[in-house]
Amino acid sequence: MKLNRSKLYQRVAASIADGIESGRWAPGTRLPGERDLAEEYKVSRPTIREAMIALEMKGWIEARHGSGLYVTHRDSSGGLREDALNLDIGAFDLTEARILFEGEAAALAAVSITPEQLAELDQIAEEMADPATGNATLFDADHRFHIAVANATGNSAIRSVVEYLWELRTRSPLCANMFDRARRNGVNPRYDEHRPILDALHARDPHGARAAMRRHLRGVVDDLLEATELELIERARHELDARRDTLAKRLEIGPA
Repeated sequence: MKLNRSKLYQRVAASIADGIESGRWAPGTRLPGERDLAEEYKVSRPTIREAMIALEMKGWIEARHGSGLYVTHRDSSGGLREDALNLDIGAFDLTEARILFEGEAAALAAVSITPEQLAELDQIAEEMADPATGNATLFDADHRFHIAVANATGNSAIRSVVEYLWELRTRSPLCANMFDRARRNGVNPRYDEHRPILDALHARDPHGARAAMRRHLRGVVDDLLEATELELIERARHELDARRDTLAKRLEIGPA
């Protein structure tokens, strides 16, 4: 028996594409809102967001007029196969996995971390707290902080898993696209979210370290949701401004 290994967002996106192909949503039609789609497909809002971004990346939908997502494409070849929408892991699934693995890694690190490893984390945290630190260095420091926590567990398998999850941020097309959207909307690693993790590690408090890491990563999910939503709003606002400028220029044309 062949197992269906497609991802949830992928199946939802393919189903919506099939609806477009069958004429349920014609080109120019506004798609239902996220809440309605989530209820119809019985999935979470993040899953719908990933499906929408996948369809947008493939050119099937786009944001218009500040009122939502509209169909731009209809494939006449008989529907869209799910594998055509396989853009690897989405940022929400990835972060959910990070909450699981990195939360436990922080708890284990709290009881095994060395003074030298704590000093390394202190130094990284200072970089993140420095207002003069540029965005590129900030993202690098964020990466080094999380890998250093994983390394402090003393378990090479845990470190490898955490490193692999971080690699997916740039290796997965959908994930990379979502994090790029977040960066464009000003979402950067924040020192104040990492400080409680470091404090719990200094206190050698596994429960506190686990809770602080999970809280930080849940904040990443919230930031991604807000950033991708803001991008749609901002893009629509730019389009509306352009239309206003065009109209203003036309109105300036009067009789000689």
